Amino acid sequence: MSGLRTSRTSRTRLAGAAATVALAALALTACDDGTGVESEGTAKPTGPTATAPASPSSGAPASASSAPETPPAPSASSAPSTPSAGGGTASRRPAPSGTPVTCEGSTTSTVAAPLSRPLNHLLLTVTNTGSGSCYLYGYPAVRFGEAQAVPPAVEDSRPQAVVTLKPGESGYASVNLSAADGSGTDGHTANSLTVYFHGRSGDESVGTGAHPRLPAEGVHVDDSLKVTYWQQSRDDAVRW
Repeated sequence: MSGLRTSRTSRTRLAGAAATVALAALALTACDDGTGVESEGTAKPTGPTATAPASPSSGAPASASSAPETPPAPSASSAPSTPSAGGGTASRRPAPSGTPVTCEGSTTSTVAAPLSRPLNHLLLTVTNTGSGSCYLYGYPAVRFGEAQAVPPAVEDSRPQAVVTLKPGESGYASVNLSAADGSGTDGHTANSLTVYFHGRSGDESVGTGAHPRLPAEGVHVDDSLKVTYWQQSRDDAVRW
């Protein structure tokens, strides 16, 4: 009887060992084809496997975690923009400046005022009443009464630059009416004055003349009559 039990026990053990070998083979096969378990108590995930992101190529868009690119600063030559009526932007362009022209009677106001010093002098003040700048070229071509000749200019009074008047600005010239020591000849009283303006060439008058008022008693002029060049300041005009 003991021999029979020993034989049954040996067969049972052999059968269990065979079953264990078979189960191990099945488990190994399942791991190889991806349908079984990989390790004890750990199930293979059913969702897609997370993989490391590939390095973007030069032509690929940046990832969401990339830092935003800093926009380039506007260049100094870029024109500033202002909102347009349609809600967009429009370039702000500088308004074109007017081209300076020769000052003349229709765009200026001229005043003639007698001076106490220097003696026997008259100060001409020309103010630009136009909307743009103008040039006072040379010297005033003055005509007292019905005189035909234009008196000469004091050459030493020639300025270094042409006098330019912006709107509202004034230029000046003085008129030496007569000799202070009485040495002049052909003296007479003049009751009217016309001031003409030279062009750039200085050879002719341009535009219309100005007609500033003289004192009610008129002014005394003789053959020593002369004028200064146009000056930018009053002080320069009364020096001669």
